[in-house]
Amino acid sequence: MKKLIITGIISILIGLGGGWLIFKNHSSANSANSGARKILFYRSPMNPTVTSKVPMKDQMGMDYVPVYADQSGSGEGRRIAYYKSPMDSTITSPVPKKDSMGMDYIPVYTNEVGVDEIHIDPATQQNTGVTTETVEKMNLTRTVRTTANITYDETKLYTISTKIMGYIEKLYVDYTGQVVKKGQPLLEIYSPDLVSTQEEYLQAIKYRDEISKNGSLISQKGAEQLVESAKRRLLYWDISEKEIKALEKRGTPQKTMIIYCPANGIVTDKMVINGQNIEPGMALYKIANLSTVWGIAQIYQYELPWIKVGDKVNLQLSYIPGKTFEGRISFIYPYVDSESKTVQVRIDIHNTNNFEFKPGMFADASIKSPLILKTMTVPNQAIIHTGTRDIAIIALGNGYFKPVNVVLGARGDGGYVQILSGLHEGEEIVTSSEFLIDSESNLNAALNNMQAGSSSVPNEQNNSSSKPVAEKPAMDNSSSKVMNMNADKTTKIKNELMKDTHASPVEYKGTIDVKSVDDNKDGKVYQCPMDFNVLADKPGIDPKCGMKLQEVTIKQAETNLKEHGFKVKQ
Repeated sequence: MKKLIITGIISILIGLGGGWLIFKNHSSANSANSGARKILFYRSPMNPTVTSKVPMKDQMGMDYVPVYADQSGSGEGRRIAYYKSPMDSTITSPVPKKDSMGMDYIPVYTNEVGVDEIHIDPATQQNTGVTTETVEKMNLTRTVRTTANITYDETKLYTISTKIMGYIEKLYVDYTGQVVKKGQPLLEIYSPDLVSTQEEYLQAIKYRDEISKNGSLISQKGAEQLVESAKRRLLYWDISEKEIKALEKRGTPQKTMIIYCPANGIVTDKMVINGQNIEPGMALYKIANLSTVWGIAQIYQYELPWIKVGDKVNLQLSYIPGKTFEGRISFIYPYVDSESKTVQVRIDIHNTNNFEFKPGMFADASIKSPLILKTMTVPNQAIIHTGTRDIAIIALGNGYFKPVNVVLGARGDGGYVQILSGLHEGEEIVTSSEFLIDSESNLNAALNNMQAGSSSVPNEQNNSSSKPVAEKPAMDNSSSKVMNMNADKTTKIKNELMKDTHASPVEYKGTIDVKSVDDNKDGKVYQCPMDFNVLADKPGIDPKCGMKLQEVTIKQAETNLKEHGFKVKQ
């Protein structure tokens, strides 16, 4: 029994020892494998774009995170960045979805993003205050606010003058600003010519009456012509029919002639005094009817689509706060002011009984356009105006962004602007910090071009000289602080594609040489089943529609092109 117990204890000890040896060997192997991982560089835990070639701490005392070589392998490369429409690659979504035809959106992996796209860490987005808004259709309206200069209604201005020479005998209206009514006497004029013409007219009537009794028909006709001639002269001097009949009845000439007011209004200018000598055509008074006045407003060119003749205008006067008056646009001038570069708009205003709208003052004008546009709009602050083009930043999803060119239309109220092209309904665009994203995207593109250019220099030197060329020192890792991992991956992809001229899908135009696409000379190429002019020598995805290229023979590819109207080189 004792031997049996001893034997069992020995067996247990041997088992524990063997297990310990196996565990130790396994741990050593794992440790060796872990130690074999190659560290490329270290990056900031708060900002992945800030890197270092040696371990260090940031300003907050946090250790930089190591980035291993195997992290850029196939595992991370197959991570989905976002999804794009199978029919239009410019339409993207951060989550899986279907288009209007029921087709699934195509995933775009991190190693397939475009060179003009950029990835921003969520922590960096939060620090820079990146916000987004959905592109949608809405009712776009516009209220045009401007200032109107109150002036006279030009159709209701009158100048009082006389057609005869004479002297002012009496002024009935003798100061500027006096209110006058139609038919009211303004002044009396003594004119020797007028008196003599009245006498001639009376003599002609007397002669006509005498000839009509005993004279011949020819004499009677001549006498009648004398009467008409004298009367016509009086009429030309603005002597009314009523006054001429009174002259006939009276039988004696009148010394003075009274000038009457032609309309209701206010005397704006008085140019004569009592006893003054006047000449024919001389202006005596200027009268303006202020029952209606004009407001001349200045409108900028981009606001012209929102206004038209007949639109209602709300007016406010600074010395009558809280009260709103109404006017109507009656005319839009067909030229632009050379100094202010604005278009003048005329507003008809019915004045009050107290003439509260006084020529020379200014009024605040607000034109509420009746035009409503049901169109796609975005906030104006989301647009980057470069001077030569307008740019919006699309949020592709999962931290990926892409700048696109847009064409702007009319600007509406609330800070919104119409989008004519460049964006699609439902897309997410950046509404704040877009300048930082756009500058980062431009920087990445410039760095990619620099790296692509530098990689071609040694090949050119080897072709031009038989001497060995010394290897250029590697770029200092400190300069990579301004680059992110997305730019590095994109550069690698571009360099791989540059090795084979026709490896990536290309849209060909004009006369297409299909045989030149076949670089490996196997008699086959890859062709898009929808866009037949998109060809490649290797498998790929059509950048236009997102469909996978199909392998076909050169003859079949040429046949497909011809059937769909493309020219093929024989």
